Amino acid sequence: MKLRTYLFLANFISVGFILFSLFYVYDHMKLTLDDFILLSSVTVGASLLSFIIHFIVMHPVQKSLRLITHQAKRISVGDFQGEVPDIGPKEFKELALQFNDMNKKLDESFQKIIQTESSRRELVANVSHDLRTPLASIQSFVEALQDNVIQDKNKMNEYLNTIQLESKRLGNLIDDLFHLSRLDAGAEKFEPESIFIDPIIIETLQGFAIQFEEKGLDISVSMPDDLPRLSVMPHKVIRVLQNLIGNAIRHSPNGSTIELSVQNLNDKKVLVSVKDQGEGLLADEKEKIFERFYRTDKSRNRYSGGSGLGLAIAKGIIDLHGGEIGVESVEGEGSRFWFTLLKN
Repeated sequence: MKLRTYLFLANFISVGFILFSLFYVYDHMKLTLDDFILLSSVTVGASLLSFIIHFIVMHPVQKSLRLITHQAKRISVGDFQGEVPDIGPKEFKELALQFNDMNKKLDESFQKIIQTESSRRELVANVSHDLRTPLASIQSFVEALQDNVIQDKNKMNEYLNTIQLESKRLGNLIDDLFHLSRLDAGAEKFEPESIFIDPIIIETLQGFAIQFEEKGLDISVSMPDDLPRLSVMPHKVIRVLQNLIGNAIRHSPNGSTIELSVQNLNDKKVLVSVKDQGEGLLADEKEKIFERFYRTDKSRNRYSGGSGLGLAIAKGIIDLHGGEIGVESVEGEGSRFWFTLLKN
């Protein structure tokens, strides 16, 4: 039974009770016939007027309920685009506002679920691709060695070196996936130390000495003398710097310069940046560069870069430290990756 029917029925019962009372009083000779007819006519007239007013007043209420019901049905089938207008009494306007707010939050949650599912499928596809390629390479080289196709010792050593490199690449990919999954799950504990950043930078740069020499790159380091201690996990910050410097080396032309700078950002943070003179990034690439498995190299050549997880891991580490990470880049003019760390 509809709300309007309930209200009309309640009104009808009230009028019936009044008429019964009038008849009861008249039957006990407390009223004259003329008085009874007059009061009954007034009651019936008032009841008819009440029905009309009821109909007019209840129309916006019923419309609000009908719109809310209609929108609820749309939500049940995954359509979150409509809104309930704030019409009717104050309570129904508040209900409409709350309903629209709920609708918006449901839409956001639903979009996140869709995005998560899409990311999951993309993750599986990318992991499958990155695992399949070195595994196929290892398998082909192993089969060649088993079938005694390769007799030359130098060629055999070359095959074995390739197998070793591909195995190492597989191990690094698995380590990256494990690290990223721990960061996503919040399983990485933040256990900072109070340390200056100088030894962190020195240790990181020492690991790239051969690569700098092979490409004839210069490294320019600048930092003020009054840098305070930082509250960081040194090995995690080293990993971030390794990712950023490794990318800078990969995209820098031979004989160019990579600039690494550290500066006081404010009373609470320092800013660390790595700038190269490479090809730079497109506008849409800057928005996606920290997504897992995203590569600016669309060919996905395994020799042109890493797994595509380095910057995603770097972002997770900086988030764990309560800092921020970003990139500034102009196509053809190089890129500047930066991140912030908290002072002790």
